[in-house]
Amino acid sequence: MSRTNTMRAISQDVLGGPEVLKEVELERPVPGPSELLVRVHAAGLNPTDWKHREGAGFIKVPPFVLGWDVSGVVEVIGIGVTLFKPGDEVFGMLPYPFGVGAHAEYVTGPARAFARKPANVGHEQAGAVPLAALTAWQALVDTADVQPGQRVLIHAAAGGVGHLAVQIAKARGAYVIGTASAAKHDFLRELGVDEPIDYRETDFTEAVSDVDVVLDTVGGDYRSRSLRVLRKGGLLVSILPRGAKDLIEEADKLGVRAIELLVEADHAGMNAIAELVESGRLRATIAGTFPLAEAAKAHTLGDTGRTTGKLVLVVD
Repeated sequence: MSRTNTMRAISQDVLGGPEVLKEVELERPVPGPSELLVRVHAAGLNPTDWKHREGAGFIKVPPFVLGWDVSGVVEVIGIGVTLFKPGDEVFGMLPYPFGVGAHAEYVTGPARAFARKPANVGHEQAGAVPLAALTAWQALVDTADVQPGQRVLIHAAAGGVGHLAVQIAKARGAYVIGTASAAKHDFLRELGVDEPIDYRETDFTEAVSDVDVVLDTVGGDYRSRSLRVLRKGGLLVSILPRGAKDLIEEADKLGVRAIELLVEADHAGMNAIAELVESGRLRATIAGTFPLAEAAKAHTLGDTGRTTGKLVLVVD
């Protein structure tokens, strides 16, 4: 097999901690009908990457290559693709969860999982955006239909999804309340948060009320507690799909709504996000960049759960 037909990738043969990740050489994928082959320049990391690495995700049996976020250049188009041509700069989220594989030099994915990369940002910035921004967009816009003046509570507002959700909610004209440690409140205000809450010192259920929409990115008891700050008819959107039946029943008793969301690849959503990025209303904060070979170091940092914004792998 010649080097031109292979690529570097980060794979794992067993489930476990960051130490299971290793750089390997794999056969370069070939795009099928309606697919693109993308030369990856940057690939974001998300909490779902560490969860899958450990065996707590949807993909249970190694070996596999992680990564859903990608920004790069179209190398080859498959049969039937009309939206892009070789040489186009694109960014997007591979179909979640089983379309994984961005932590490599090349990746294939459906053409309509991508959008044109905005010219005003580089690949590192674009590669940090897709999964987290799509999650926030699908929660706040597609599902909750946030309107100007509505009160939106975003948990872990300085995190990967949270800090992009803040910007999307503000772009919709919402009044945004965000939970984060006190050290991150200046950052939240810079993003546009109207009311930061220190979750370590303050019980948000006592500090907040009459909320139209809650975005739960934390899980655990945050979900049931959040139901109690909603106005009648208000909506909780949780991006951690576990225990839906009990949550929905509890919401019904309180006269509010609860729904669980799993992010989907979304061409229209990516185009909307690209417009926000291009207009300067949406920008990912990058907590750190790592070369592809140092993916384990990025995972180690991600495992702390304390990063502000996103981590990104840079592919030479």
